[in-house]
Amino acid sequence: MNTFYSMQSVEPDNGSKGKESFKFVSEGKRDEWGDAGEEPSEPSCCLSVRKISYTVSERVGPWWDLPSFKKRWTRQILNDVSLHVDSGQIMGILGNSGKTTLLDAIAGRIGKCGALSGEVFVNGMKLKREEYQDCFSYVLQSDNLLSYLTVEETLTYTAQLALRKHSAKAIKKKVSGVMAELSLSHVAHSVIGGRVFPGISGGERRRVSIAGQLLQDPRVILLDEPTTGLDSMTANQIVGLLAELARRNRIVIVTIHQPRSELFRVFSRIAIMSRGELVFCGQPEEMVDFFSQCGYECPDYCNPFDIYVDYTSVDTRSSEREAATFSRMHEITSSYQRSAIYQSMLGKVERSLQRANKPAIPFKSKESPSGAAKLEVLLRRTARNLSRDRMGVLMRLSQNLIYGLFVAFFVMHLDNDVTKGAVQDRIGIIYQSIGASPYTGMLNAVALFPALRAISDQESQDGLYSKWQMFLAYIFHILPFSILSVFIFTSFLYWAVGMHPDSLRFLCYSAVVLVPHIIGELLTVVLLGVFHDPNMVNTGVALLNIAGILVGSGFLRSTQQMPTVFQWLSYLTFQKYSCELLIVTEFHGLNFTCNISKPLPGACAITQGSQIIDEGYPGALSRFTLDFVLLYSFLPALMLLGMISFKIRDRLALDRSPGYHRPNTHVHVLNTSIIKTGNCERDNKISGVVTYLMLTALMGIWTRSDKEVPPPSSHRNTVLSLTASARSSSPPAASRLRTSAAARSHSASELRRPKRRRETRYYSLIALVSGKR
Repeated sequence: MNTFYSMQSVEPDNGSKGKESFKFVSEGKRDEWGDAGEEPSEPSCCLSVRKISYTVSERVGPWWDLPSFKKRWTRQILNDVSLHVDSGQIMGILGNSGKTTLLDAIAGRIGKCGALSGEVFVNGMKLKREEYQDCFSYVLQSDNLLSYLTVEETLTYTAQLALRKHSAKAIKKKVSGVMAELSLSHVAHSVIGGRVFPGISGGERRRVSIAGQLLQDPRVILLDEPTTGLDSMTANQIVGLLAELARRNRIVIVTIHQPRSELFRVFSRIAIMSRGELVFCGQPEEMVDFFSQCGYECPDYCNPFDIYVDYTSVDTRSSEREAATFSRMHEITSSYQRSAIYQSMLGKVERSLQRANKPAIPFKSKESPSGAAKLEVLLRRTARNLSRDRMGVLMRLSQNLIYGLFVAFFVMHLDNDVTKGAVQDRIGIIYQSIGASPYTGMLNAVALFPALRAISDQESQDGLYSKWQMFLAYIFHILPFSILSVFIFTSFLYWAVGMHPDSLRFLCYSAVVLVPHIIGELLTVVLLGVFHDPNMVNTGVALLNIAGILVGSGFLRSTQQMPTVFQWLSYLTFQKYSCELLIVTEFHGLNFTCNISKPLPGACAITQGSQIIDEGYPGALSRFTLDFVLLYSFLPALMLLGMISFKIRDRLALDRSPGYHRPNTHVHVLNTSIIKTGNCERDNKISGVVTYLMLTALMGIWTRSDKEVPPPSSHRNTVLSLTASARSSSPPAASRLRTSAAARSHSASELRRPKRRRETRYYSLIALVSGKR
């Protein structure tokens, strides 16, 4: 009779409380248990995955090593993965590679940078590409939450973005029910918190992330490493909570790292992955029995999860260990694919596909509000979160004023005497007003927007809204702060240094200075939608601002004296119109004096401000209104460009594989700085070039990328022979899979041989077997 392991309480003869241990339980006994209870009912929902495979094509070398960069090789991330889960079950996926990519494939979040094959079925019906987002809820490994909102506010705003036909009272009831379901009611009015100030605990943050997904009543929930960063007790509580959610007629699939042994009886099904292959998938009791029959029994007082993951992992510390452990893993995989457990799982998949009356696909709530309503919710959420940052608001309003204090202290007071710098000082203030304003806006965007961008990336993948709506919400939110900050700056500087004493001119000056400040922040946000690295965006905005000042301001060189190409380019810079407007505002109608007692050659040639306008900016007075219109036209133009860039970011998110992380096979080290090639060739080459040249120039070190040294033929033959033996049919698994002490001794002696050159990179086993260099 077939047997399987089960966790049971063993009662001693003296009647004392027994301890839990793994015991053999026959299938007949299990059937008796099933007959004693209720008749098993057909699951209301089931998820089937059939033959999922995923491969990516990679460059062999980094971009700075052109010979190897031109070569490509194919990497297998997933290989024929099939599984089946019914409603009411929680599946835990263990292993060292392929877990997150499998979740991404199930959730439809695998991009186009690789080749994906296979099918995903819900209730026996194949999902279309556009249906994945409406069927699955995906909780990422990181908790992207707004720090200054409370738990209840966070969930309320999420519900308002997801649910349209619900009234405010219904949404509040829905949020209260979800908080009660996840034991969050006691922290409903506590702020989320962050690294700057304390808030709720890590486990509570994770539950808030899960609660945000439950608001749409999903029937299938996928969670990527929900216990990462949590202590053992909190992680155990999170998994127990997920098991309770699964028992409420849901399907829960979890990737988990190093679970406690107590969780052995919590999971309904356990899957173990290694090198993209499904080594085992079945019930916990079946797992113990399967590995025991393969000759790998779980020792007493050991965690079965740790033991079996170790047995199925590939050790890459040396070529010999990699070959031996890969052979063992492949043999266990072959044994599983020949087992009754695997055939039973395939039978469940086929039965779900052949059901006569298939239930409908359980989509999430599709009652999404209109685009304008979403924009209004995002604007209120962003404003409430950022307005609670008192220090941030104070610095945002005062940073321009602080800069104005430096300028006013340096200039002190403007004079009308030409010999005392009347013209030069005024031009200097105009230059500082136009040149410095974009930088303050840039600093605001770099400090605030990346956190909002990370949240929008996650929530847009969940289908709550589009990224461009978050972009517009942020822009509308910054307008009052920008207007107030610039008005404080101009009110102080304009009157403190004694510029043209006219109220209308002051309003014109303020209106002109406002635009560069907003453009600096707007341009930074637009670039942050294209480039991920804020440091690179800082560099880009600074270079664009400097180029605009040089070409458009006319301070360094008169526009009429520049080459024709630069004259045409000046019309594309906001600095041209800003400087012309401020020159006219300040110098028109202004009369200068000249100290005749100390004459300077040509100093008294300028007696009126109109001379400055006519000489440096001919026709600026007649273009005053047109310059205003053209200057403010930069704002809607940049907003439109930003919407386009974030729509492109939405499209690129579909083409990117979030779960696949390329191993660090191509790493170039410059002292403490590391430059790595990116995922799917989407690394920013410009950033790499700039960083590489700067570091090597500063350190005075020129490094070169040595050619890779292929492994010797003897090593290749060893790997091929071991892999061939792993793929061939042979005697029973128990005798095949045991590694002899002599073999281990041989591996240890091989490890003691002299090491090869440091730059030698061991090729992966799959690449060696396929003959690719």
